Amino acid sequence: MSSQASSKAVADSGAVRSPSILPGIGLCLAITIVAMAGQAVEERIFSHPYVEALVLAILLGIAVRTAWSPGARFRTGIAFSAKQLLEVAVTLLGASLSLGAILASGPALIGGIVGTVAIGIAASYGICRVLGLPERMAILVACGNAICGNSAIAAVAPVIGAEPKDIAASIAFTAVLGVLMVLGLPLFVPLAGMSDNQYGVLAGLTVYAVPQVLAATVPVSLLATQVGTLVKLVRVLMLGPVVVAFSLLAPRLPGEGGHPAGAPPRKGGRLAFTKLVPWFILGFLILASLRSLGLIPDGAVRPLTQLAGFLTVLSMAALGLGVDVRVLARVGGRVTLAVTGSLAVLIAISLALIRLLGIA
Repeated sequence: MSSQASSKAVADSGAVRSPSILPGIGLCLAITIVAMAGQAVEERIFSHPYVEALVLAILLGIAVRTAWSPGARFRTGIAFSAKQLLEVAVTLLGASLSLGAILASGPALIGGIVGTVAIGIAASYGICRVLGLPERMAILVACGNAICGNSAIAAVAPVIGAEPKDIAASIAFTAVLGVLMVLGLPLFVPLAGMSDNQYGVLAGLTVYAVPQVLAATVPVSLLATQVGTLVKLVRVLMLGPVVVAFSLLAPRLPGEGGHPAGAPPRKGGRLAFTKLVPWFILGFLILASLRSLGLIPDGAVRPLTQLAGFLTVLSMAALGLGVDVRVLARVGGRVTLAVTGSLAVLIAISLALIRLLGIA
């Protein structure tokens, strides 16, 4: 009896000491609400957000962490929000992708977009490594630059085991250039003598986020907006294959101690399929396939996409709370050069593709 009582006491004690995820999630949720309110204010004043809620959340998280370091009772929930909730968000994004509209744009343009993404990732990665960025940060910047900015960074990060500081730095500096792209890209129309169709392709290939594509093309013309959105959709569709590819490469990435991060040391046997391709990538691909087959009704797509967006913003708040701004400042110059150089290369590749395909 005493042994049972002792065991029960230990179990009860462990249950009491077991940290709850609710305080940390609540803190992230509060930051998320403020960030989304900030985006709503931007939309009301400017008709579109120049700084999205996702970026505001990570900046607010960093600001909170700078002024106050969350105690132990918050850390479990913050970690849960940064990882598990982000993985759920990535899975839900698959429901918004359909292959039908993509195939209608023609094989030449599709092939060109795929090639642009592949070359963009390789070139950006090379630039980042030459500038001395850590390998995982180089991958994040490359994927964010070549595919869809913050969303790509957020999707690839858990696959390669990226550090919160690397994720935050990549998103922060990519976001700054994303805003500059929205403001400056329309200048290509008069300066380069581009047609609305050509400009739509350029915007779709280079601007990071879908809302930013709209912001960059709506002032030009309806045709530019339609073309830019379609090209951007094809570009976003590359996120699935790219994330799967990096999930296969992740075990080969060196960790800080010489071991692969996010994977156990190898013992000569084969890794299980679930170790190579995380569950949320499988979920992403399954939902994308169901959507393409018409098994996910149109009425369900918008709520799922909104939920994915909300969870992503919440995860970014958690990542911001885990960032030491002093570390961010130390890598700032190199990251800025890397993102700027990568973006310049992407624009050059996109202009070459427009000329090569004879897009008028």
